[in-house]
Amino acid sequence: MEPHVKRLIPVLLLALAACGAQPAAQQAAPVGLTWAVETQPITLNPQQWSQNKARLLVFNQFDALLTRNKDGSFGPWLAKAWKVSDDELTYTLTLRDDVTFHDGTRFDAASVKANLDQFFVEGYNAAVAGIQLRAFKEAKVLSPTTLEITLKEPDALFLDFLASPYAGQISPKSLKSAKDLKFGGTDLAGTGPFILDRYVPGQELHYRRNPAYKWPPAGAAHQGPAHLAEITYRFLPEAAVRVGALTSGQVQVIEGVPATEAGLIKNDPGLTLQTALNSGTSFSYYFNTSRAPFDDQRVREAFRAAVDVDAVLKAVYQGTATRAWSIVGKASPFYDASLENTFGGDAARANKLLDEAGWKQRDAQGYRVKGGKRLSVRTIASAAFIRDRRDILAQAIQAQVKQNAGIDFQVKIVDQGTAQKALDDNDYEVFENSRGDSDAGAALNLLLPGKGALNRTHFSDPDVEKWIAEASRTSDQARRKELYAKVQQVVVRDKAIVFPLYVPADQIAAQKSVQGLGFHPASGTPASAYDVRIGT
Repeated sequence: MEPHVKRLIPVLLLALAACGAQPAAQQAAPVGLTWAVETQPITLNPQQWSQNKARLLVFNQFDALLTRNKDGSFGPWLAKAWKVSDDELTYTLTLRDDVTFHDGTRFDAASVKANLDQFFVEGYNAAVAGIQLRAFKEAKVLSPTTLEITLKEPDALFLDFLASPYAGQISPKSLKSAKDLKFGGTDLAGTGPFILDRYVPGQELHYRRNPAYKWPPAGAAHQGPAHLAEITYRFLPEAAVRVGALTSGQVQVIEGVPATEAGLIKNDPGLTLQTALNSGTSFSYYFNTSRAPFDDQRVREAFRAAVDVDAVLKAVYQGTATRAWSIVGKASPFYDASLENTFGGDAARANKLLDEAGWKQRDAQGYRVKGGKRLSVRTIASAAFIRDRRDILAQAIQAQVKQNAGIDFQVKIVDQGTAQKALDDNDYEVFENSRGDSDAGAALNLLLPGKGALNRTHFSDPDVEKWIAEASRTSDQARRKELYAKVQQVVVRDKAIVFPLYVPADQIAAQKSVQGLGFHPASGTPASAYDVRIGT
């Protein structure tokens, strides 16, 4: 927990990697920029945010109450100071008094309360209300610039919530009048440096500069309105198409550069390439323990043992991917390195385990069978969440588990509605997921407790739930690390609930004239376009 009276800690939102920041006076006449992105957002409402790839869009249009530094500390944003009571149940926020929403309404304590209360409107976002805001009791307006928030119990993740996209502030007028509030869009007003004024599904988003903007975090590379007059984000899901658009000059920036295309960027003297590991969880396969065959731990362990992860990652990502060994990513301070080299790449063990589990016979195609039924498992993934060549990765794993152990791994990429129905109907064997939470504890609260909103394994363990709950209550970071290490050891090593594969990373490639690009210091995802400019 931070000191009870928080220091106003400057925060650098954009880590400038290619070039140093220059005074605004050196910036040429305001210009526009076109940026190609890999994934089309399924929502433009920050309070419904679920795609890590959409984070850079969220913070163009919306500001959070706090910001997060790379070292894990918090800094001011729309809340310029805060106090925490001795019992850690009362948070008193002191808000800026010079902020307006894009629709002209005033940002104040009443608007923050309206945003918090919105999470408890039935059907809005039960997952956030039940996890990130599980300890929330009430918010009271003490003055236009003072809000008092009371919790039911101490919550070490509450400040992280206030710095997350979920705390992106929406005009109370928009909360009441938006045509499609859960999706968001052009009629959703925020306070951010850009205003969304055009959305063409399947094609692009267009933002224009907010001329009134003057409230970035204190550590931003400049003050006042954004440098760019406008920015267009084009949806180009194919990596080769994105790279081609960059090299041909159709766009000035792209994100999502796979290893197969990285060489072309690096060899072009007119282009730059930056990369950063994401925080939160690794990209992992989660085994559904409520269904055969993964209700048998031997089969879960066999599936992992049948895959030479290093070889697969080398083939798919040409040596650029970071192997994962835990559900928690290596960029997190809670990562448990003791799990390294504890699973995978042992075909003999995989076959021994499957024999012991009764899958001794093989059919004409070489797949294992038992009682006349093939050893088949399915991953049913939403196309909206496919990034980093995960479809190609799944095909490589599919080939290995067949060749090494006779497992029929079926890879199904479907639309969001079909994927959600499969999850709701418990009609899958593998759930694939990574989360970009700046505090990995938030992800563990969603993924592992028996009633967790994203518990797709249907695994429940009283010790795991006890440790996660205690880690969420304590502000002692050393104790949290100790507790989360126990959690990781159970779900990865002892019970084989999770098959960690790689640590997600983001890449930004751009023309050298584009300056101010970088990554959010806490999440490792591309930062907003606030500090981006065209230089010489």
